Amino acid sequence: MYSKKSDLKIIMMNYALYIIMIIMIGAIAMISPRFLSLRVLTDILTQSSTRILVALGCMFIIVSGSADLSGGRVVGLTAVVAGSLAQTSEYYIKFWPGLPEMPIFIPVLAAVLVGVLVGAFNGIAVAKLKVPAFLATLGTQMVVYGINCLYFNKAPNNSQPLGGYLKSFSRIGTGNIAGIPYLVIIALGCAVAVWILQTKTCLGKEIFAVGGNPIAAKVSGINVFKILMITYMLAGALYGLAGCLEATRTGSASSSYGLSYELDAIASCIVGGCSAGGGVGTVGGVVFGVLIFNIINYGLTFIGLSSYWQFIVKGLIIIIAVAIDVRKYAGKD
Repeated sequence: MYSKKSDLKIIMMNYALYIIMIIMIGAIAMISPRFLSLRVLTDILTQSSTRILVALGCMFIIVSGSADLSGGRVVGLTAVVAGSLAQTSEYYIKFWPGLPEMPIFIPVLAAVLVGVLVGAFNGIAVAKLKVPAFLATLGTQMVVYGINCLYFNKAPNNSQPLGGYLKSFSRIGTGNIAGIPYLVIIALGCAVAVWILQTKTCLGKEIFAVGGNPIAAKVSGINVFKILMITYMLAGALYGLAGCLEATRTGSASSSYGLSYELDAIASCIVGGCSAGGGVGTVGGVVFGVLIFNIINYGLTFIGLSSYWQFIVKGLIIIIAVAIDVRKYAGKD
């Protein structure tokens, strides 16, 4: 009897959130059966693609035992940087009037490099200067947003939403292969690449080791500073790519892009099984967490419920997820 109760408790602890969310999705589908259509699924996957990249970057940070609150603002900055380099020469408010039309790999590469630079800045602040990650990345969030606003306000743009993108650039966010959006394919490819790095390489194992116990990792010969620098830079690269893809998806960009993306990413990671204490996390769980949140957000809007309910639902889910996480790993001590 005790064993059955114990097994039931473990099952409920591991799958309680999933059960609750499945019930919610079922309720939304009962209210509006059209929610289960292929078109809605495609829309959800497309909207989730950039969020998946941000969450994967956030996962590196959480697994390494650190935190990052700058991801959303990095998405906004890199969306503006990529968009400003991807405009046609005929656009009437071209961000860089004298700049010729660029091959599409230039804005993509620029966005990724900007993300890597911000990640390196975070890594130095946290790993070298020993600033608590929460405060360091909060400061970076403000710095990045300020830089973005100054850049976006440059004449002749003067804070006008960007547009006039090259067709080849916009096609990344709107095109598809056999009905599968390019954005979904890119997100899936990045997820597979991150899974390989996480599970099949020495770097992945060292990231888990640092997150699980940084002191033991250092004693065993792992360069903790290097690992933290790499994780922040990898996260920055994913944020940068997400920002670029967000610009292609929406056909525009502004300094307001990426607002609260980092909070959604953290929530998705926790719901997806990443431990707030570090050292635990899977790519599949994170992707599932992103999809669940986007399904719920889209579903609540789909049935006409106020968007304010989304904040309440997401907040409750985060609290429940962290409570389960704490109880789960406290039981192993």
